[in-house]
Amino acid sequence: MEVVAIDLEQERKEILKRYRKLLSSAKPFLKQDDAKHIKEAFLLAAEAHKEMRRKSGEPYIYHPIAVAQICVDEIGLGSTSIICALLHDVVEDTEVTLAEIEAQFGTKVAKIIDGLTKISGVFEQGSSQQAENFRKMLLTLSDDIRVILIKLADRLHNMRTMSSMARDKQLKISSETFYLYAPLAHRLGLHVIKSELEDLCLKYIEPEAYKDVANKLKETKTSREKFIQNFIEPLELGLRKTPYKYVIKGRPKSIYSIHNKLKKSHVNFDEIYDLFAIRIILDVPPEHEKSACWAAYSIVTDCYKPNPDRLKDWISTPKGNGYESLHTTVMSSGKKGGRWVEVQIRTKRMDEIAEKGFAAHWKYKGNDTKTNQAFESWLSQIREALDNSDKTQQSAVDLVDDIRSSLYNEEIFVYTPKGKLIVLKDGSTALDFAFEIHSEVGARCIGAKVNGKLVPLSFKLKNGDIIECMTSPKQKPSEDWLGFVATTKAKSRIKDYIKEGNKQHVISGRDIVEHKLKVLGTPVLTLEVTNQLRAYFNAKDANDLFYRFGKGYLQADELKRWKSDREMHERKQAAKSIKEPLVNTKSVMKELKKLHGDRKDADALLIGEDMDKVDYVLAKCCNPIAGDDVFGFVTINEGIKIHRTSCPNAPELLSRHGDRVLKAVWASKAEMSFVAHLAIKGVDRIGLMSDLTAIISQELKVNIQDLTIGVKDGIFDGKISLVVQGTEHLETLVSYLERVSGVVEIVRSV
Repeated sequence: MEVVAIDLEQERKEILKRYRKLLSSAKPFLKQDDAKHIKEAFLLAAEAHKEMRRKSGEPYIYHPIAVAQICVDEIGLGSTSIICALLHDVVEDTEVTLAEIEAQFGTKVAKIIDGLTKISGVFEQGSSQQAENFRKMLLTLSDDIRVILIKLADRLHNMRTMSSMARDKQLKISSETFYLYAPLAHRLGLHVIKSELEDLCLKYIEPEAYKDVANKLKETKTSREKFIQNFIEPLELGLRKTPYKYVIKGRPKSIYSIHNKLKKSHVNFDEIYDLFAIRIILDVPPEHEKSACWAAYSIVTDCYKPNPDRLKDWISTPKGNGYESLHTTVMSSGKKGGRWVEVQIRTKRMDEIAEKGFAAHWKYKGNDTKTNQAFESWLSQIREALDNSDKTQQSAVDLVDDIRSSLYNEEIFVYTPKGKLIVLKDGSTALDFAFEIHSEVGARCIGAKVNGKLVPLSFKLKNGDIIECMTSPKQKPSEDWLGFVATTKAKSRIKDYIKEGNKQHVISGRDIVEHKLKVLGTPVLTLEVTNQLRAYFNAKDANDLFYRFGKGYLQADELKRWKSDREMHERKQAAKSIKEPLVNTKSVMKELKKLHGDRKDADALLIGEDMDKVDYVLAKCCNPIAGDDVFGFVTINEGIKIHRTSCPNAPELLSRHGDRVLKAVWASKAEMSFVAHLAIKGVDRIGLMSDLTAIISQELKVNIQDLTIGVKDGIFDGKISLVVQGTEHLETLVSYLERVSGVVEIVRSV
């Protein structure tokens, strides 16, 4: 008992230490009774969570204190947000009620806590519930943006402290973070948080790739710092001659962005030239900001030759998330040759907005009418999309997909003939502009004049364009329009018009399906049968399914094929030891535990040994082989599919359908063969093909299943499909092939 008392005393001291650090960070902006209210919130949270511990074994109160600390240090929020961060879990996880919080801390705090409570526990639910929670979160944007900012701080701390959680939970939470929260942080201007979330997602989804880049950054740190110092010297000489105070920083790009570049461009780490960016931060009054930044730009381009295609002026037209900066890419000089370096020029105010997003943005509200307008325009699109989804009963999943697509987009600034500024997302067309003016203008639009010239509806707009819409009362929206509009508003309005016209087809289609099912001996069209039909015919939702039958795209006789395929699948299932349909993940996990007894990871699917007991297949979209980091996914009609965690479809599957994810591990003793695909590039020469095939077939005794090689202008580009035992076998094979003269690059493909 004495040991426990000492431990508890140590914990009490640590809790107080963390609380005092929080108060110290918040002290510069606290007013009147703020400290007193924060103390009350801390004491209430500490008491409410006193019996609770995190998965790591730490006292639970560490978490709300840490979330509050992130709100202060990394987002720049004030005392109300600190109180809400400290209390963000009490209503959901303890006996404290929302009414008690309102009585003690007021309506504003209670409203924010209510918003945070409504969007909790997202990754524990099914796909539609996850989407519904995200929809609720977006609704809070119009009420109080602090709800989302605190939620992002909460998610960041959870991602930072996720090492003690089970692997499948890590995958689900990381994928959801990558799919929804990182884009949201980007849209709200929280660049630093967005980058860290992406890095942490990579750390858990592809740990080897993360370690590889992190280690290489560590190894090259000294040479990188030396290069940055040499690069900065002439810039400092020029800046010293100006009247401006300045700071110059050199920073490496995030691990995720480097990994992404390696993946997309198929180059080695040493070949990435823009591994880091140089940032010049000027301390000048608001009225001199623009001239000071361009003066610094002139100094940079006097010292180094710029790439004219890489100048980005976000000072004249800031991004919708508040970001302002001048970016240029210049060629450095050096003994070993030059390399491209990105230089960012901004003021202290701009830097704070770039780091802390909208919390800092509000601090300087008076100076940035255009930026406010850009954000307000996006926000009004979100509000309209949400309102519209309520009226049309659009599925929450479709709504989230529509909105998510708008989170990463840049803005363009265009004008009406009368000079009114309209902010649209990059990639918008003349038709997007028409819908932005008014829904009826969009629906009746037949063309437009851009800068006086006649253009079609699909014409893509650019910054500064002046657009005049032409309409006709006979015009009606068509499905083709969805192929070239970019804004959420235009898409949802077009879908509305189409849905209105398609209602009759949906009704008649449902009648056709119900009648045919009765003939086939399935008298009732239940939700389960509808879902099976939707998945079988690859329809987006039930309305889409019935519409296709009503329009005649699908014939009633095709339901016979569905019925016979379903019966065959049920017969196969009956022969397996798991009798229940594989749409119930919990029942599958329960049966796996029965099969595996006391084995570690008893609820995990053992690939290679469980094949005769559980119906599963390796997914064709990512072609996993033994040794790959994988997970199981329970499909509606096709049993369990095994995907690589690095599969292109993994973020969506894990974030939107987390309830259908299973742990999966490779059986160490099982003898298995897999087909692996390699893309090979290099310089062509006589005998290259025979050298490659000799190593594969004769030296390594590996079967070649398929081989295609094309040659153009002396460069060969080939694809080889090989039968291997797993990742180690494949790595050995690749290391041998890389030694062949002429081979420049070998990449595993799907």
